[in-house]
Amino acid sequence: MPIRRRDFLAASAALAGAAGLGIRPSFAQAEPSYKPEEGASLRLLRWTPFVKGDEDAWLANTKKFTEATGVEVRIDKESWEDIRPKAAVAANVGSGPDMVMCWFDDAHQYPDKLVDVTELANYLGEKYGGWYDGLKGYATRGDKFIAMPLTAIGNAVCYRDSHMKAAGFSEFPKDTAGFLELCKALKAKGTPAGFPHGKAVGDGNNYAHWLLWSHGGKMVDESGKVTINSPETLAAVNYAKQLYETFIPGTESWLDINNNRAFLAGQVSLTANGVSLYYAAKKDPALAELAADIRTTNFPVGPVGQSVELHQTSSILLFNHSKYPEAAKAYIKYMMEADQMNAWIEGSSAYCCQPLKAFANNPVWTSDPIHAPYARASETLRPNGYAGPLGAASAGVMADYVLVDMFATAVTGQMSPEDAIIEAERRANRYYRV
Repeated sequence: MPIRRRDFLAASAALAGAAGLGIRPSFAQAEPSYKPEEGASLRLLRWTPFVKGDEDAWLANTKKFTEATGVEVRIDKESWEDIRPKAAVAANVGSGPDMVMCWFDDAHQYPDKLVDVTELANYLGEKYGGWYDGLKGYATRGDKFIAMPLTAIGNAVCYRDSHMKAAGFSEFPKDTAGFLELCKALKAKGTPAGFPHGKAVGDGNNYAHWLLWSHGGKMVDESGKVTINSPETLAAVNYAKQLYETFIPGTESWLDINNNRAFLAGQVSLTANGVSLYYAAKKDPALAELAADIRTTNFPVGPVGQSVELHQTSSILLFNHSKYPEAAKAYIKYMMEADQMNAWIEGSSAYCCQPLKAFANNPVWTSDPIHAPYARASETLRPNGYAGPLGAASAGVMADYVLVDMFATAVTGQMSPEDAIIEAERRANRYYRV
């Protein structure tokens, strides 16, 4: 039977009105209910926070969950670099924490060890405006959620405004050519830059992927064929070598904490980091002058002609060795609902970017100009497996620091640029099974 336009509009208006009143249409995803098992207790392994408000808000929300359900949740912390191996051990031996806040596409390394959370994820996605594609991709295989998308930790360039101006620049360069000139000028002034070339799971990966992508390089093509050995990659490596010559010595051994320490100690005037760097300076009265001098911006645009950035991402894994999967799903659901999620995002002071679109209007994003480059991390991130599919191969290549090592060995002169690229190609092919 044909549907008249006025009937369609009337029906649409009725649905909109019902949604506005909090009434769900009958075809909407039903709210799942999870009843914790008798005597349930849980253990969550999370990464060490760089912003205290992140941890404080998470613990406060967890306490509320325990008060409401009686389920105790033990929260353990590990350094960023140790989360991945700890999660892999738990998956392989079938014991340990019930849940882990993992990195990037780690879930794809052992999907058969994880509880399917599709029902819960679909409910949350429909209720809160949908998932950001990049975060969703890290947590799904086909149409199934093998993990719960949690956050993108935005990465942006942090610099000393007065030092930039003293180096002869009135504003921050918007392209890679100008960026190199700024770094040269900063070195000449004795206020150099510094970016990690060590195995830093966050800052090292973010920097290496920006170097590659900004010049049009990529690890694999759309079919998953390794394409790292290309003229674009060679251009990226040669550019990285020029930047490295302007850096403070020792960046080849930097982990995620080292660039923070160097910046706050006044050893470097320019690096890239989460917003935690700004708040570490703000909370220390001795660094008040430095804090007032900090500015943030997105990475410059390279020859590829568009902004391309990785951004750290985290999902919650629920292992199928958990004795209390219903309690764990109830906990994840509770932590992802609006009251708790908004409190966590705000408590994180722009460090943790929302996984669901409805939370993009959290007031934290407009409360300080420093937050601006971090506000759209979930929306703009490019997955590390670009341009191929995410899976065990992309996860393995990242976990093995193939790209990070390629740049590190080339910029330090351990290998020629050409040989470093060939070695990266060889290592990547092991994971993509060529």
